[in-house]
Amino acid sequence: MNRNPLEKLMWSVALPGFGQLLNRKYFKGIILITLELLINVLGNLNNAILLSFHGNIADAIAIANYNWLLFYPCVYSFAMWDAMKDAGGGEYPYSFLPFVLSAFSATVGLVYSSKLTILGVLLGPVWLPILFFFPGMAVGLLVKKILMNAFPVSSE
Repeated sequence: MNRNPLEKLMWSVALPGFGQLLNRKYFKGIILITLELLINVLGNLNNAILLSFHGNIADAIAIANYNWLLFYPCVYSFAMWDAMKDAGGGEYPYSFLPFVLSAFSATVGLVYSSKLTILGVLLGPVWLPILFFFPGMAVGLLVKKILMNAFPVSSE
């Protein structure tokens, strides 16, 4: 089996569950794909993405079902971490932290996406969570580094 963690991670970025299928974790992959489709359809995510790409942020906010969309960042981040881990990545302590903190920060971005403006621009339920994802990843990488330095793992 190809154990390339980056490849599995990138397929999970494309669609949560694909990395698991490539890792031959079929049950987990089908569950994640099903969750992605369920949240996507019930959250009206594809329509919100389409409207957002066309600059119709108010319409994207209006059609978004936030009760369902709030699950998406966690499922998405978990699928990426899990695919990478099962392919042999993430063997270092605290490797989950960037994914957990990016899921948290993207969820916070989604919560405030109907009201929060950045430089006077309302980014809505697609762009603001994406924008919030990256600082969460950066903070997670920083916390991981701090913890690894504070609590080094013995190679014995």
